[in-house]
Amino acid sequence: MNRKSTAPIPDAIVQLQRQFDQFRSTTPRRMKLPEPLWEAAAELARKHGIYSVAHLLRLDYMGLKKRIGGIPAVRRRPTKAATFVELTAPQATAQHECAIDFECPSGRKIRVQWKASTPLDWISLLRAWREMEG
Repeated sequence: MNRKSTAPIPDAIVQLQRQFDQFRSTTPRRMKLPEPLWEAAAELARKHGIYSVAHLLRLDYMGLKKRIGGIPAVRRRPTKAATFVELTAPQATAQHECAIDFECPSGRKIRVQWKASTPLDWISLLRAWREMEG
């Protein structure tokens, strides 16, 4: 008959196991473990191995590994340096008031007034006027 031989559990782990059991029996489920218990578990994991301690104390293996420095506690993407972008409004240009009076041979008159900073397309305006009369 083949039986697995199990190594005796070190006394320090047994004592800490009792403290964990006491804490778990007196506090609501899902309550965070006190920091001193975590620190004691991390110390024992350094001496006896992460898996052994995590298994015997019913702790999260990765959580214990993070606490002893096996992997970084938080993995973050490298942050990019802040970039400053200046947005500027176009320079205010002087607004010119313009007026044009048109008179057709038929006697019709039209006056066009506007304020603008860019010139009007005079040719298109005159063509539109001529076509309207035609």
